[in-house]
Amino acid sequence: MTTKESFVLHGENLLKKVKELIAEGNIRKITITDKSGKEIMSFPLTFGVVGALLAPVFAAIGAVAAVIGECTITVEREEEPKKDS
Repeated sequence: MTTKESFVLHGENLLKKVKELIAEGNIRKITITDKSGKEIMSFPLTFGVVGALLAPVFAAIGAVAAVIGECTITVEREEEPKKDS
């Protein structure tokens, strides 16, 4: 099961927030939209994606952050299955 969560922030905080979200480890997909709702970029995250593979993604996010004002990050999270007690 997946859930969606959104964060509204300014471009200068974009890369930092994306890195924080990826570090949490339960993210399936991140979508970045501008303040009018137009999708700027979207990328899936699979289990095992690490450092060097994320470098091009971080470079693209850094470029977007340099030119964008307010934006929204929508995160799809993979929920852990609930265990019956």
